Amino acid sequence: MKIVIPGGCGFLGGCLARWFTDRGFEVVLLSRRTAGRTATARTVLWDGVTLGPWAAELEGAHAVINLAGRSVNCRYNAHNRAEILDSRVRSTEVLGKAIAQCARPPRVWLNSSTATIYRHALDRPMDEASGEIGTGFSVGIAQAWERAFFEALTPQTRRVALRSAMVMGPQPGGPFIVFRMLARCGLGGRMGSGDQFVSWVHDRDFCRAVEWLIGNESVSGVVNIAAPNPLPNAEFMRVLRQACGMPIGLPATRWMLEIGAFFLRTETELPLKSRRVVPGRLQDAGFAFEFADWAAGAQDLVSRSRVLATA
Repeated sequence: MKIVIPGGCGFLGGCLARWFTDRGFEVVLLSRRTAGRTATARTVLWDGVTLGPWAAELEGAHAVINLAGRSVNCRYNAHNRAEILDSRVRSTEVLGKAIAQCARPPRVWLNSSTATIYRHALDRPMDEASGEIGTGFSVGIAQAWERAFFEALTPQTRRVALRSAMVMGPQPGGPFIVFRMLARCGLGGRMGSGDQFVSWVHDRDFCRAVEWLIGNESVSGVVNIAAPNPLPNAEFMRVLRQACGMPIGLPATRWMLEIGAFFLRTETELPLKSRRVVPGRLQDAGFAFEFADWAAGAQDLVSRSRVLATA
């Protein structure tokens, strides 16, 4: 069975390509930059905007997992805002057109979204049924992204929007690498007040959830992919320091984060927004997380990081 992953040449695409190749699937990545074959996938060129020869890869595919979109790890100036929006909406729109013209359309289309769509939440968890949509630039991007996805005319293809939290894996390109580096350097203290919640999901559980959603034909619509136990930033960093064997972690105040974000060309929304997101639909349907708590997840990720460093 074939899995097609548009925008699959980054961290998440690599995780999924390895996962499905190991389980006997044929994996095809759609990339703006390169074509060829790796140990885990075949890569086909596309531009994420116009129909082309790449669309033939969707014919008879078991699933499409769209990860395309410019990184949000940047300054939110006018140029970057436009690219962040266009790269998500236009790639989703052209995938919808390609699927609509298939004689044998994919059985399921999973499209990236984000847990950032919910409001800054300190008071209670946000699930799919009762979660409150937030406001601001990032939320607007997520809403436009999901709107383009659900407006696509693909009646023969089941659709699932993946409202994913930060996926934590030891491979290059993921957020865990940054958190671990800060902890090991003694800079892994609380960020800002430390009260803001961190929603996360272990890379293995992310892949397991995606495979589970592909196989469960009764599930469609929006689905939160996040570990069931988000925790405050101060606790999140303390647990990570413990896993790394670092007894101290200098805190970073808001103004320190603002200065750091300026020089790193990013935004403080990434560490300071409280994302208290829980996987209501997955748990209600019986999905069991292997890493429900951050202590076990952090320990596993640190151990795997050490193995990768010596490989």
